[in-house]
Amino acid sequence: MALTSQQYDPYQALRHREYLWFLLGSLPLFMAGQIQSLVMGWQVYEMTHDPLSLGLIGLAEALPFLGLSLLGGWAADRWERRNLSLISMSLFLASAAILLLLNLGPLPRAPWPFYLVQGLSGLARAFYRPAYNALGTELVPREAYQNAATWRSSVFFSATVVGPALGGLLYSFAGPLCAYGTEAGFIAFSLFALGRVRRRPRPVAPEISFARSLVEGVRFVFSHRLILSVLSLDLFAVLFGGAVALLPAFASDVLHVGPRGLGLLRAAPALGGVLMSILLAHWPQSRNTGKTLLTCVAAFGLTWIGFAWSTSFVLSWLLLATGGAFDNVSVVLRATLVQLKTPPEMMGRVQAINGFFIGSSNELGAFESGVAARLFGLQPSVVLGACITLVVVAMTAWRVPELRKLSRL
Repeated sequence: MALTSQQYDPYQALRHREYLWFLLGSLPLFMAGQIQSLVMGWQVYEMTHDPLSLGLIGLAEALPFLGLSLLGGWAADRWERRNLSLISMSLFLASAAILLLLNLGPLPRAPWPFYLVQGLSGLARAFYRPAYNALGTELVPREAYQNAATWRSSVFFSATVVGPALGGLLYSFAGPLCAYGTEAGFIAFSLFALGRVRRRPRPVAPEISFARSLVEGVRFVFSHRLILSVLSLDLFAVLFGGAVALLPAFASDVLHVGPRGLGLLRAAPALGGVLMSILLAHWPQSRNTGKTLLTCVAAFGLTWIGFAWSTSFVLSWLLLATGGAFDNVSVVLRATLVQLKTPPEMMGRVQAINGFFIGSSNELGAFESGVAARLFGLQPSVVLGACITLVVVAMTAWRVPELRKLSRL
């Protein structure tokens, strides 16, 4: 039976103390990643003035992340998830420390040291993401999964509002040392907050090889058409439809707004996502789930078409914010569906496969955006990618009728 407005508690997940610490640790960590991405992107583009170099930043992160994320999922199902998250976060802290050292003297003439640092971040993320996502499901009861996913999404989008804006301001007024120092401080606080969560030893599992364990996880995902369809939809829609990696080029060459304007542009999708998270927390999506998901992904693609041809900073900002709001609907619905359909003992591997799809769309999407911009030009490449997103939505609606007809999670 559906919950009435009097029965539904929008703060259900937040009433669990350890989940609250979990979110408090997530917020500064996500902000740190946004600061690193923005400042590094601006420094590399200033160095090269080549949109392909922005794509190579994404590729540098994608290679270790995609190569090791399935191993990370296996580890998250075999080892204690909190400790695995803490070890991975220490590698993020090492990345921030290396960036501080690089900026103590004259910057390198070539961007490859920045690519190496981003590669270290990709290595850390390969183990952190499945452990972190699986740990989040252990901290709340099953009936709170959708509410927890909504608040986790809200924290992520809040960080991607504040992080880029803060990174742009710190870089503009205080320089890269201050920006990367702030990043390191945020990661240190995240380590402290996650340390407040109790260890949860993994249940004793039969000893099976990594290969067999991996096959089990992949077989599970590919045997559930709903899970596979929403993951594939996210993969191809964001891989081609989003062009966040190219925002430094738009800020510099199209809108002429500098690093502070770049920070505001990077924050816009997240602000839209935060506002949508608040709406979803208080009025969760409960009907016509499949149609809502497909419609929001299509609307996401349309906002990028408008953004590509806009020469107004205000209009561009509004389009990015609107796209972020639509994107967050699919984020929450996908996360809830994966959690509800996955057994706890397989959560790490399934979350790793989920992360593999998301990482492919984000990190490889950044590389695809850079290559397309080099081949077709900055604005036409974004329009082309968004049109591919619309085709993907139409094909998914046609080929997976159970998703189109999905009413309730």
